[in-house]
Amino acid sequence: MFIITPRTVSSKAALEFRQIPRRFIGRSFVWPRGGGWRLKARVIFEVELLRYLVALAPFAGLALLWRESALAIAQAPALMVLVIYGVEMRFLRLTPAARAALMDAATRDRMADLLAARGRAILTQIGAGRRLSTGALHLVVEQSELARVAPLTFVTVQSDDGPALLDLTAEEQALIRAELFAPPLTEAEMQRLTLARKDTVSVVSLEMRAISAHARMRALTKAG
Repeated sequence: MFIITPRTVSSKAALEFRQIPRRFIGRSFVWPRGGGWRLKARVIFEVELLRYLVALAPFAGLALLWRESALAIAQAPALMVLVIYGVEMRFLRLTPAARAALMDAATRDRMADLLAARGRAILTQIGAGRRLSTGALHLVVEQSELARVAPLTFVTVQSDDGPALLDLTAEEQALIRAELFAPPLTEAEMQRLTLARKDTVSVVSLEMRAISAHARMRALTKAG
């Protein structure tokens, strides 16, 4: 899981947007500031052009091994397109039937309800901690549609004020890491839900005026 805030990415320009939800995958390249090598490798793998080059690498290898056939290999675009299609559409993505088999309707509804409940609880704590009383916050969970690889999950908290991405504190990021994904709704299970619904973005919204006095008092107690 990559929590995107102005603190965790190297390019601030990628965070500008005009409409909620702000989507990143396939639209903007965001490079993690810090984070482990696995996260960075997964972010790089999401770049479509690089995947195309990897899929076509065997053609380059054959051209180097059999130089006399290099021209013929280079003039086989139909085969190259077929290879890319096979990798992208048949290996890295699921067919509609395979998506439908991931989860039954009842399980999809149950996981979606659990995500909504956890999202509202997180937004309640963030809003109460910041003493917000107007506007709305939106927890946006965006996942890659690529299957058979590790999940790539971007999580942001977006505000109507701007709109803008909240510059989450270390404590708020820790809150999301602790409460968003846990059994039965793990990050891997969330990917199954994303693929089954064929919807890469899930949004949980909360009006700040809906935060209870009890939640606000608890936030003040923690701050004190």
